[in-house]
Amino acid sequence: MTSPTDEVSEALPAVFGHVKCVVWDLDDTLWDGVALESASGRPPPPRAWVLEAVDALAERGVLSSVASRTAPSVLEALRADRELARRFVAPQVGWQDKSESLRRLATELGIGVDSLLLVDDSAYERAEVAAMLPGVLTLEPTAVPALVAGVAPAATPEAVARVGRYREELERVRAGREFGGSREDFLRSCGMRLTVGAATAGELARCAELAVRTHRLNASGLTPHAGALATATERGALLLVAELEDVFGGYGLIGAALVDPAPEAWRAELLALSCRVAGRGVSQGFLRWLMGRARAAGAPEFRVDFRSTSANLELRLLFRQMGLRLADGARSAEPPVTLARSLRRPLPGYPAWLRVTERGAGGAEAEGGPGRGGG
Repeated sequence: MTSPTDEVSEALPAVFGHVKCVVWDLDDTLWDGVALESASGRPPPPRAWVLEAVDALAERGVLSSVASRTAPSVLEALRADRELARRFVAPQVGWQDKSESLRRLATELGIGVDSLLLVDDSAYERAEVAAMLPGVLTLEPTAVPALVAGVAPAATPEAVARVGRYREELERVRAGREFGGSREDFLRSCGMRLTVGAATAGELARCAELAVRTHRLNASGLTPHAGALATATERGALLLVAELEDVFGGYGLIGAALVDPAPEAWRAELLALSCRVAGRGVSQGFLRWLMGRARAAGAPEFRVDFRSTSANLELRLLFRQMGLRLADGARSAEPPVTLARSLRRPLPGYPAWLRVTERGAGGAEAEGGPGRGGG
C-alpha cells in the first residue's frame, strides 16, 4: 500500500515552500538494516547520500530530524555520534506511532505539523501518518534526490542560518524548563530586544519569505513576492520590520508589516511574524509599536486586514486584547475582514520584559516602551 501523498513527489517543488523540517526514519532509510539487529551492537553507518541530502537541505534553510519506532538505546547512539547529532534536531525515538512522534516534534520545534515532511521506507508508516496527519507530506527514500533537486536555494541570510537558530531555540526551551522562577521572571532574564523600523531593499526577500512561511502569526495570508513589495513601497506604502535578539543569540528579521499610511487610518495589509517568537510578547510589542507610529503620524485609527484560520487563533486573541474590532461595514464582507482600533484612546503598554528600540535612534527605546507606560 502506498500513501496517497507519495504521489506529490513530482510536484513537490511547487508545495515545498511550506515545509520547514524533513523527518527521517532510521532503519532502512538513514542507514541500511535494523539497528537493533546489528552484530556489532552499534547502528549501521549512515548512507552517504542521505547525509548529503540533509546537508543540502540545511543549506537551503530546511531542518532535518528523526522519527523512528525503535528502542531508546538507539537514540543514545544517535546522540553519541557527533556528526549525526549536529545534523538532526530534536530526534523522536521510541515505540509510539510515527504520527505521534511527528506531533511531538512539531510541538518541540514550535511549528505546525503540516510543516513537516516524512521520509520513510515503510509503506505502512507512510500510510499511518497520511491517515492520522493528512497535512503531512510523505516520501519514499528513492524520491529524495528529486526532492533535493527541487528545493530552491536559500534566498535570505535568515534561511541560511535557520538550522542554527532552531538549535538556539531548543536551548531557550531547555533553559525555561530548568528556570526556578515565574514565567515572567524567565522572560526578563532572556534580555529580549526588539529592533523596529523601515525595511531596507536587502530585506524585501526576507519579508516575502515570512509572508509565505508563517501561518500561526499571519494576519491576512497575503503572500506578495519581493518585487510586489518593492512596487508597493514605491507607490507610498510603508514596509516596516522587526528584528529580535536575546541572551541566547539573534533571531534575525522576524516580523514584517506592509502598511497603507492613509490620513484617515493606517491599514496593515500584511502582518506576519515568525512562529519562533510566539508566546513571548513579541507580536504584541510589534503591533503596539505600529499603532504608536500611526498615532504619531496623526492617524486617528489603525486597521488590520485579517483572515481567520485554524492556525492563527493566537493572533486573533491578540487583536482582541489590543482592542481591535470589526470595522464599520466589515461584518458582511468576504475575508479578509478589516479590524480597527481608535488611536484616540490610550494604547496598551509593551510587555514589561521586552525592550523595543527603533533603527537609527541610537538605542533609544520606542515611545511607550517598558518603563514608560502606555499612552
